[in-house]
Amino acid sequence: MIRTGLFKLSGIFRAEFFRRGFGSRGFLRGFLLAAALFLVSQPAFADKRVALVLGNSNYQNVPPLSNPINDGAVMAATFKGAGFDVVVSRYDLSALDTRRVLRDFEDRARDADIAVVYYAGHGMEVDGTNYLIPVDARLERDTDIYDEAFSLDRILVAVEPAKQLRLVILDACRDNPFARNMKHSLAARSIGRGLAKIEPASPNTLIAYSAKAGSTAQDGDGKNSPFTTALAQHLTTPGLDVRRAFGFVRDDVLKTTGNRQEPFVYGSLGGNDVPLVAARAVPAEPAVNPQAEVRRDYELALQVGNKAAMNAFIAQHPDGFYASLAKLQLEKISADETHAVAAEKARIAEQERARLAAEGAKKEAQAKADADAKAAEAARLAAEKAQQVATQQAAEGERQRAERITSNPVIATNGATDTPLPSAPAPAPDKGTNVAALSDGPSQVDLAKSVQGELRRVGCLKADADGGWNATSRSLTLFNRYAKTKLDTKTASNDTLDTIKQQPSRVCPLVCEHGFQADGDRCTRIVCAEGSFLNDDNECEKRRGKTPVAKRDRPEARPMPEARQYPQAKQAIVGRPNPRDPSRSSTGRPLTGLERQQGCNSYQAIMSGVCP
Repeated sequence: MIRTGLFKLSGIFRAEFFRRGFGSRGFLRGFLLAAALFLVSQPAFADKRVALVLGNSNYQNVPPLSNPINDGAVMAATFKGAGFDVVVSRYDLSALDTRRVLRDFEDRARDADIAVVYYAGHGMEVDGTNYLIPVDARLERDTDIYDEAFSLDRILVAVEPAKQLRLVILDACRDNPFARNMKHSLAARSIGRGLAKIEPASPNTLIAYSAKAGSTAQDGDGKNSPFTTALAQHLTTPGLDVRRAFGFVRDDVLKTTGNRQEPFVYGSLGGNDVPLVAARAVPAEPAVNPQAEVRRDYELALQVGNKAAMNAFIAQHPDGFYASLAKLQLEKISADETHAVAAEKARIAEQERARLAAEGAKKEAQAKADADAKAAEAARLAAEKAQQVATQQAAEGERQRAERITSNPVIATNGATDTPLPSAPAPAPDKGTNVAALSDGPSQVDLAKSVQGELRRVGCLKADADGGWNATSRSLTLFNRYAKTKLDTKTASNDTLDTIKQQPSRVCPLVCEHGFQADGDRCTRIVCAEGSFLNDDNECEKRRGKTPVAKRDRPEARPMPEARQYPQAKQAIVGRPNPRDPSRSSTGRPLTGLERQQGCNSYQAIMSGVCP
């Protein structure tokens, strides 16, 4: 592979050399340099490697196996991942198809340095010879094995052309179901358990069994057998000799199966290591620049990002380019701390002013709170401006450092020719300010408190800055609505903090409680005029009086004339007639003859209307 590429390269340069003439020394040097680069750029493992993977699961005349096809897929992927030039994988082949595949693979192995065949399925030993069983095999007698299966020697013939390593891996030592029902034509013919021991006749040949000769292997409880799982982990380790790789496989299988299954390798190799995958080339480390230590120390201090780290760096490297950068970073850190303290004071002052306004305190107290809030806000703005200046200077220093590294890495070290960068004095913090203890950076809770403080300043948060994020998330949503931003409301971030800081004044409208109204940046109590009251809409409404009702004077009642007195008529009492006197009516009047005939002396006749 290398010889072919170098021959092509030399042919190109030979033609160019003759075209230019034999006296072209520069061209000759270029040819040698190009040839050297070509050799260096070649992969460290240029040998041709081929692999054949066979897996038989779905047997037609015995119960199928669950793992061989899965094992074959894993090994095919392992060989492809190791960079093999040819990887052929076939599954559930008949006897005829298997012989054809072996014949084609033998042709591929003729110019190969390493040839590997992996087989997973049923196998058996008859009279000391090992046979691999295809899926269509029908073994009713022991002599059927010669016609229905193919011997291990056929696989050894397929890998014979390889020059450096011939490797056959058999995961076929399973408990054979054919042997239980097979008839013996001769009593002397033996049918072994598992596979028989074998000694390869060709040099540089290894035959690996999943279990020692005469024993059976386990399929395992997982998707792959224990043997294949260990093979995929160790066999293609870069730079690992194949014999040591099988030793690691043996250890893993013994551990997995509780010492019930021991893989075994037959054959021998020479004294040199024979890895399936060459060791990765380790590039030579470049010469260490003694001045590069200063740069690494600065980058480490910059990564920590606090005063303690920068002061330690300046104490170790007091002069030079990186010392100036460290001083600029110190000024930036001090400006950040001063701004944080000023912002907290402004928040507290604004909170006190809002509280006094909401409680309707005296005008003198509210005026004092207004003055304190304005002074704290002015201090905050001044600290923010100083912070911006320090940040710009530190960024400019980092830009110059990046340019120096890009243009010439040697100049970026702490040499005597480095020119210190100009630095501006950092603003002095207020007296009595207790700067927080130095740490590797602000925690998430501290960052959330800073964001909450800024949200309170712009009027989008009423709660205290306690580091909790539930209420803050809704307040940040209000900020996005009124500031027309798209900040992430799920968590606090430096980008969110910087965006809110850019707002110079209130963003969210002031919302006052019932009985108060917005007056600039504070709430004042609503005082209604006399005769008015404050309704539910927080507006003064005129109180309605009682509406007078007109009444008409009634004339005095005239005295009624006295009624004439009439003699009261006696009330006739109608009683039931005495049935003993039929000659009288119910009123006691004597009846006429006709009335007597009609029976008018009875009560029923009188009530019926016939009698008067």
